[in-house]
Amino acid sequence: MDHQTPETPEGVSVSAARAARDLWVVFSRLRRRIRKVPQDDDLTPSQVSALTLVGKHGAATASALAAAEGVRPQSMAATLAGLEQHGLIRRSPDPDDGRRQLVTLTDSGRERIEGNRQVRAEWLARALEDRYTEDERQTIVEALTLLERLTQP
Repeated sequence: MDHQTPETPEGVSVSAARAARDLWVVFSRLRRRIRKVPQDDDLTPSQVSALTLVGKHGAATASALAAAEGVRPQSMAATLAGLEQHGLIRRSPDPDDGRRQLVTLTDSGRERIEGNRQVRAEWLARALEDRYTEDERQTIVEALTLLERLTQP
């Protein structure tokens, strides 16, 4: 039976509430696990995160990056200084406000991000190959097809 519980939102079945909770937990764990995939990397986790953020959002100010990462501007300044030393980002004057600088990726920064993605994608494919049977992988593919509906407006 699918009865309401105190944790179940009004008008939502217990099975939908449980699926939502379990899906959230599994995706959060998977995201954390993928981020921990060892990489031949001399960057700190905060540098990798900031580099990825610049790659995802394009040119941004240090203060905007700090806000997006939820860190103090001073912390972001130190992180960006390290990335700049590695030749992964560049700073240039903001054409709209010469007092500010925009942070963008260098070609090396873009290559680093793509390399990180490739390593993580390979880890995930290998984990699926090693930990699941062919039938289980097909079930995962079918479930992902269903979950794709959640991304539609």
